[in-house]
Amino acid sequence: MKSVLVLLGVLLTLTAVCEGGVNSKGLLFPNTSANSYVKLTPLKPLNLDAFTLCMRLSVDPNVVSKVERETILFAYRTQDHDELNLWQEKGNISLYLRSSSEGAFYAVPLLSIFRTDLCVTWESSTGLTAFWVDGRRSTLQVYRQNHKVQSGGAVILGQDPDSFVGKFEINQSFVGEISDVNMWDYVLMDDQIRNFSDRVWLGPEPNVLNWDTIKYEVNGNVLVVPEKYN
Repeated sequence: MKSVLVLLGVLLTLTAVCEGGVNSKGLLFPNTSANSYVKLTPLKPLNLDAFTLCMRLSVDPNVVSKVERETILFAYRTQDHDELNLWQEKGNISLYLRSSSEGAFYAVPLLSIFRTDLCVTWESSTGLTAFWVDGRRSTLQVYRQNHKVQSGGAVILGQDPDSFVGKFEINQSFVGEISDVNMWDYVLMDDQIRNFSDRVWLGPEPNVLNWDTIKYEVNGNVLVVPEKYN
């Protein structure tokens, strides 16, 4: 029995590097964890003065929607900074650019057991920032005008790295499903983002993160969900 448990522990911490994209598949993070995550390899460095980031998510609300819980949705970390993080926290969805305290906070509908299409747009020249939930745009905020996201970091799903791909906290881990993570280095038009929500994509190919072609690395207990479930 002891040898079986040891073998199980080894299997759960295996790392798998995959190429060719996740395509129509999804990623399931079945429970809280301090070591389960997926690392994405961008098509180009995240040297950004504007972006559109979209993804589809569903969560275990018994974990993620607790009033005081902070749950990471997307993390991009360099050696020294949290460059670009998305969170669900204390009744808000929030964006942080190179900060853990100064963010753009939105009291939009929170994630649930049902799939939510979530996008965020930001541009440096104006600072204009918005969230999109199931094709509907929030009010605009001005956030981090004239800022620039720096390259040289790692894109992580499932965990918030407090160091470069390390120092994860179980109480901030993602629990649920993530799919269709796509990123552009500019702000898409309104109708293009609505098309993403409709799953009828007629817009330009994602040029930073492309879910159909991306190379990704699975660490720990993360399941790749077959296409028939998505």
